[in-house]
Amino acid sequence: MSEINAAPVGFEKHDHTACVVQALTAAETRCAAKGLRLTPVRRKVLELLLREHRALGAYAILDLLRDAGFGSQPPVAYRALDFLAENGFVHKIERLNAFVACAHPGESHSPAFMICRRCDAVVEAHSTPAKGALGDAARAAGFQIEKTVVEAEGVCPACVDKVDA
Repeated sequence: MSEINAAPVGFEKHDHTACVVQALTAAETRCAAKGLRLTPVRRKVLELLLREHRALGAYAILDLLRDAGFGSQPPVAYRALDFLAENGFVHKIERLNAFVACAHPGESHSPAFMICRRCDAVVEAHSTPAKGALGDAARAAGFQIEKTVVEAEGVCPACVDKVDA
């Protein structure tokens, strides 16, 4: 397992087109290496989530798939999302009942999400649940943490700038 950069990616300015292309190429390579089928629908769903840098619900994804010429039945989106989530390409954001592309696919990690309450932008950061107050409480209770998902709600830099302007 490689070291995961603790710095979140998404709120800062970056070459978004290159970001999407690199992530899709990495997904295709990983699927080929693991014998997974990245079907056109699965690839398109991943691409949509990568392009947005925000969480999308299944019905929003379904609308975008329909616009792109794919099927319009809910199972189309749900099957693609299930595959992508099971294989670590996307995460479900429980608070929004929506999905976001994983910033660290192929890595074993505990994600922490920063969700902008104004624009729904979502950025994934790495968390260490075994450390800090949660880890201390778990150890004191004799509990072994296997998985955590942290969802923090706030305001992203772009929305803060809009309010302050």
